[in-house]
Amino acid sequence: MNQIVSQATLPGASSWQAELTLGLSRTARGTVLKRSEHRGPLYVQKPFYPEGRELAHLYLLHPPGGMVSGDDLQIRVNTDSDAHALITTPGAGRVYRARPDRSLQKQCIQLQVAENSSLEWLPLENIIFPDANTELQMQIDLAENSQLIAWDITCFGLPASQQPFDRGEVRQSLQLFQGGRLKLREKLNLNPQHNSLMQSRAGLAGQAVNGLMLAGPFFSEECVTELIASLREACASESALAAVSLNGEFLQIRYLGACSEQARLLFTRCWKLIRPQLLQRDGCEPRIWAT
Repeated sequence: MNQIVSQATLPGASSWQAELTLGLSRTARGTVLKRSEHRGPLYVQKPFYPEGRELAHLYLLHPPGGMVSGDDLQIRVNTDSDAHALITTPGAGRVYRARPDRSLQKQCIQLQVAENSSLEWLPLENIIFPDANTELQMQIDLAENSQLIAWDITCFGLPASQQPFDRGEVRQSLQLFQGGRLKLREKLNLNPQHNSLMQSRAGLAGQAVNGLMLAGPFFSEECVTELIASLREACASESALAAVSLNGEFLQIRYLGACSEQARLLFTRCWKLIRPQLLQRDGCEPRIWAT
């Protein structure tokens, strides 16, 4: 295992340029973290194996706890053939209020999943503070016969403190490729001072929390008919807006509401329904979620 450690700052202001590259491989000892390289304050704990050596649980660590102006976080995860991993975080990510110079707060995540491997990307939510200026990017590249379960939960503003996201700018994008072909592209540009998406019924309808969960591929609608019914029943039990759809080979579960914990708990229930069908595994929550 290799490690590269350094710190970089922008002139005149404290900021972090941080990178983390992880490589997971299948060996005679099961799935192992074969490569771990980092620059700046991004780390990973040693793998845990609560489900046996075939699947590694990994916890990503960002000691500063959030991004300030000028921060640039780059996270890359690569699984080799027949490797299986679940990756989460011990706490919510934060994007703090931008400094007067409006330097960008950027995070870029790249996930590459090889043949016969699976990746579960299940981080806790991102909290975007009022007056942040951030760009959040995610790109997922799947081999034809790999599997993915991933979610992204974003809380805009600090609703518990009555601080709405009424100023600032957020640019989010997500792209999913399978076998080199684009399967899904999502973009969200929020700037409450110049557009009405935060309040618009065609946007976030005044809600603070937006979530998207992806799972697949499922190769026929018939094989997931009962699963979709169960997922829709779980969504119908929520007071927030939640829905399930099958877009090509991928299930999409969407949440729009006022509580990031409610979103995470709903997605966890959905994950426990999806996992046996897609990965032939029962739900086994990471121990860090209970702390």
